[in-house]
Amino acid sequence: MVNAFSKHIIFYLICLFLILTTFQIQAQDTSETKPQVGTTQKIGDVVLFALPTATLATSFIVGDEKGAWQFTKGLLLTVGVTYGLKYSINKQRPDMSNDNSFPSGHTSTVFHSAGYVHRRYGFKYAIPSYVLAGFTAASRIDSNKHDILDVIAGAAIGLGSNLLFTTEYQQEHMELTYSNFEGNHMVGFKFKF
Repeated sequence: MVNAFSKHIIFYLICLFLILTTFQIQAQDTSETKPQVGTTQKIGDVVLFALPTATLATSFIVGDEKGAWQFTKGLLLTVGVTYGLKYSINKQRPDMSNDNSFPSGHTSTVFHSAGYVHRRYGFKYAIPSYVLAGFTAASRIDSNKHDILDVIAGAAIGLGSNLLFTTEYQQEHMELTYSNFEGNHMVGFKFKF
């Protein structure tokens, strides 16, 4: 029998899979001449899948289901806005492979993940995520798929979605108590490690 926690995990993983599959379909090149894919672009493509997956998995590992739901809502908004703009603006890519350059989907996704970690758990935990997100954005410029405007817009979309859905994580590890019994006052402090 599957418990409620397992159902939530399955739901979030299915949502993440569908979103990332959308990016994979979008990444397929339809031009007749296929551009050479370099190591930097390959690493950026791996980070596109690895960073959101690791972010969501970490929320589940620490028992933060509320945060996992906030991450999922923000990711859905990020993908929706990104692809809405891609298909309505139709900006030509620098390598002339198609007209879905603006904004960068890779960048919006990884910056959403980094921004979520920053906003939910704090800046010191988000530093590695920001490094990976910055590398991915640079890889999109290096591979000639986007220009600087595309990646800046992608980063703004990814970070902006966190402002709507992500709240600071309130870990319940401290408790302050007070009791009064027959004129005796007692203050207690409990801390769970």
